Amino acid sequence: MGKIFCVMGKSATGKDTIYQKLLNESKLDLKRIIPYTTRPIREGEVLGREYFFCTERDVQKLEKEGRIVELRAYDTVYGIWKYFTVDDGNIQLDKENYILIGTLEAYTKIRDYFGVENVIPIYIEVEDGERLLRAIAREKSQDVPKYEEMCRRFLADAKDFSEEKLIAAGIEKRFVNIELADTLHQVETYMQTEM
Repeated sequence: MGKIFCVMGKSATGKDTIYQKLLNESKLDLKRIIPYTTRPIREGEVLGREYFFCTERDVQKLEKEGRIVELRAYDTVYGIWKYFTVDDGNIQLDKENYILIGTLEAYTKIRDYFGVENVIPIYIEVEDGERLLRAIAREKSQDVPKYEEMCRRFLADAKDFSEEKLIAAGIEKRFVNIELADTLHQVETYMQTEM
């Protein structure tokens, strides 16, 4: 039986980089679960690669069909943005191992939907001061930096990934991302033992 590895952590922990490197590691042979979102596409993103970008009408249709596994809505400075996972027929645990990036809330709903034995959390941590410096540097590199949204996300992460919520979700194993190569090695070794 295949596994779903859910990479998660607060913003600017390096989870996107770790996710990409794990996905590209041939010995792990992971397939992607591509999330859906109503937020606007960002520079450099491609439809169907990072996300399936859709409209509110698409969300309503998928909800009526009962295909949404989990959904989170964020009241951003640009309006309501929704992020969600869809049971779109592409997840075949009898054949493959999968990887996705998600929030703690997404992880628990996906775990409940597909089974605790099939969904493995990969929680990435970075000290908050370092995380803030990384977030500012990343935002500065954008053509149109969105510092207000960056700040909103930083503050929201403190609540979304509180110690109480991590404990309640059963997150015991954590990977501290100080040196990317070391963190990747630790995560890969752990994933191989779980497969």
